Amino acid sequence: MTVEELLEIESIRKLRVRYSYYLDTGALDALVALFTDDAVCEFGPYGVWTGKATIAKNYTGVMAAAILEKGPFQTLHVNTNHWVELTQPDAAVGRLYLVDLALGGAPDKNPMVWLGAYDEAYRKIGGAWKISRSSLQFMWPERHLTAGFPGAVFPDPRSAD
Repeated sequence: MTVEELLEIESIRKLRVRYSYYLDTGALDALVALFTDDAVCEFGPYGVWTGKATIAKNYTGVMAAAILEKGPFQTLHVNTNHWVELTQPDAAVGRLYLVDLALGGAPDKNPMVWLGAYDEAYRKIGGAWKISRSSLQFMWPERHLTAGFPGAVFPDPRSAD
């Protein structure tokens, strides 16, 4: 792997950190700007969202009850184990884990909302990496998986030699 490739991967990881930060702070315009114009979000019980206008509308709905009414950091979307593979100079895929927490409840209340994994595709447009597909695999407390998950994009460690 070259230094340039490592820098591209780090740019994609920074994109994902900004995604969680903007989501948790209610920075809707900045959040939507991270997506390509034709982006697709497959969010299990929240539906399939296609295009920036739909993504903005649906994130507004998701944020309205908590963040937009009560202020930032009503939720924490913790992302870990980001695995990125460059597939072309201007395209990549990634998988990362999600720990979704709701804050503001009583201290004895479990803040855990969801555990899952994002499967994503990224495209570099005008020198900047954008999210072109985000498929959230919900694993707990309910299972909502897209067809074919975990898929062939990443090697299945159970079949490794």
